[in-house]
Amino acid sequence: MAGFVSIRNLRKSYGSFEALRGIDLDVAKGEVVCIIGPSGSGKSTLIRCINRLEGSTRKRDPRGRHPVTTGRALARVRAEVGMVFQSFNLFPHLTVRENVMLAPRRVRRTTRADAAAQADRLLARVGISSQADKYPEHLSGGQQQRVAIARALAMEPQVMLFDEPTSALDPEMVGEVLDVMRDLARTGTTMIVVTHEMGFASQVADRVIFMDAGQIVEQGPPAQVLSDPKNHARAISWAPC
Repeated sequence: MAGFVSIRNLRKSYGSFEALRGIDLDVAKGEVVCIIGPSGSGKSTLIRCINRLEGSTRKRDPRGRHPVTTGRALARVRAEVGMVFQSFNLFPHLTVRENVMLAPRRVRRTTRADAAAQADRLLARVGISSQADKYPEHLSGGQQQRVAIARALAMEPQVMLFDEPTSALDPEMVGEVLDVMRDLARTGTTMIVVTHEMGFASQVADRVIFMDAGQIVEQGPPAQVLSDPKNHARAISWAPC
């Protein structure tokens, strides 16, 4: 049975290099899935294909209802999928509040007053209400990433995607971002997270997926995949950064 996110035979190549080699993946509504594996294994490519930042030969939309191609169907899917990147990608000429307001105003035609009220609620949720009137350059990396999470949530997405959201942060700032993500997981948000944070994966994930060479080679509960993998040769050869 197809999941809330349903992918079948997903392939992606860059010239002669096959980055994804026939991925099948279902994610249930409210499930938290963490994707781990060595650099170059296809983790980020997979997550970027889910909302079509990367093209693919075959993919289903997050509701599993129809293949995604281009045009309005693709726009509808992207509006329902929030994504947080390694880099923060905030607009430097907009305040924190204006960054969070932008997508609802432009895409959903939300009124300015409603968008501002929603932005303030979300900034409170991620713990940076006091920074609302500042510009991104005046924030720490951890604060900027929390703004990026609030901005993604402003579209009220059905699925949240995270592509190594703590990899660009100084070590002392990692915890504050992971705390926000833990809170999202506790509220039942459907999340797919590419991460090297094994502690986070073991505590929060319902399922951990181990990728290598463009394929899913292991998946299951965190305790099994992280502590007692079936594919011992692949698991032993990899160590998280």
